[in-house]
Amino acid sequence: MRITHPFHPLYGDGFEYVDIRLNWGEERVLYLDHNGAIASIPARWTNIISPDPFVVASNGRSRFCLRDLLELSRLLHRLEDNADE
Repeated sequence: MRITHPFHPLYGDGFEYVDIRLNWGEERVLYLDHNGAIASIPARWTNIISPDPFVVASNGRSRFCLRDLLELSRLLHRLEDNADE
């Protein structure tokens, strides 16, 4: 398994794949880190699943897909609503 997210500090590093599971509402890859401990990372940040079609179509011009930006917007609105209380 290789980390393919360009902003991740371990970008390009290869690790031993353990499993893929649905955790915290997303597919996450379990792998053995450099110390041999089990760690996890979003599956879409690895070469385990196909890259996001938007990222491929944008040809490197954008690292964010619409789904992630919409989720970020929802989270920010929720934080703003909670701060007003």
